[in-house]
Amino acid sequence: MRIKSIRCIVFTLMMLSALAAMGEDCGPLPKPPARTSNAEIKIVKSFARPVLNIRSQGAQGVLGGFEGGTVVKANNHFHLFTTEMMRSWDSGFAFDKTRLADWVSEDGIHWHRVGTIFRSTGDHTGKDPRAALWAPMPIYDRTNGEWDLFYVAYRSKSNVPPAWYENYDGKLIRAVSQVKGRWGIDGPYRDAGVIMRPGPGSDKWEGLQGDDSIYPYRAYGRWFTFYGSADTENGPHSWQVGLASAPELSGPWERCSSLNPVPLGQFIENPIVAKIDGEYIAVYDDLNPEQGQSIGYVASVDGIHWGPTRQLVIFPQNEAQPRTPLALIANADGTFDLYVTALSNVTDSEGRKIGLAEALYLFKVRVSIGAGNPSK
Repeated sequence: MRIKSIRCIVFTLMMLSALAAMGEDCGPLPKPPARTSNAEIKIVKSFARPVLNIRSQGAQGVLGGFEGGTVVKANNHFHLFTTEMMRSWDSGFAFDKTRLADWVSEDGIHWHRVGTIFRSTGDHTGKDPRAALWAPMPIYDRTNGEWDLFYVAYRSKSNVPPAWYENYDGKLIRAVSQVKGRWGIDGPYRDAGVIMRPGPGSDKWEGLQGDDSIYPYRAYGRWFTFYGSADTENGPHSWQVGLASAPELSGPWERCSSLNPVPLGQFIENPIVAKIDGEYIAVYDDLNPEQGQSIGYVASVDGIHWGPTRQLVIFPQNEAQPRTPLALIANADGTFDLYVTALSNVTDSEGRKIGLAEALYLFKVRVSIGAGNPSK
């Protein structure tokens, strides 16, 4: 009995040690703040038409439109990094053949195309790990004086219901601008390696899709990011997000498994994080069943522990379907530019519907974050 008791004690200590290690899998984390951050976003101006669509100058050949990525204001210009979908939605293969593109604007409304950063192969056999490329996110590394570009690479093949294979086995890749300094934002970029991938280190909630998004931001003296995944091997599918952290943008990136998945909902993609009035707010693609015309947002005191979620309705019913928020960019008048890609009808010169494609929309919003602490 005594030996069994000792074994039980040893086993218990081992389990407690393992749980403690799991709690600090991405490094020591602060305790949850004493208060929960509150946030509210209100639209003060919306533009009747998209600021960029497949009929814009420079968009020739972009049949499926523009999806995800981000908008960065640097060097007195707006820089849009986005995924161009080279196949139409009607083709059934809109998620396969893509380009990561760089667009620039002086006013955030009128855009011209700088060029292509990377192209996917569009391979539909499941053999090519770069069959589809998505979600380009440039982040400036002050330590090294360079722009790092993060993006997602997938394999692709025909679906075998209930499994969804259009984008699967996703890996998060880091590329580095070959032009030093802030003026190097337009690249060219060179791949610097995979920073996260599905495998033995994945959390249990992650699935066939692999890792599907990244947007690094600073908190608690290091880098954090939301990353996403989906159990696309099953049906119905569930898209969720977790947190990962690294001491440097180059890594090593480790999952914060003790916090994951972050409870934002059952269809969450591509959170973009902004720091406003000393606190954090994340806007994200929210296609939970009860939504439809909205995006989601959530606030945090420390950038690690996130409060209650909220929704912002941005389109009337049947006008357009929101897909992915790209940025919250501060303006001098206290408002913010909220960029969102959305699926909408494409019309000819006489206003007749000729198909579907994603376009880039701009909203002017006001953000209140914290306890009665409006941005203006």
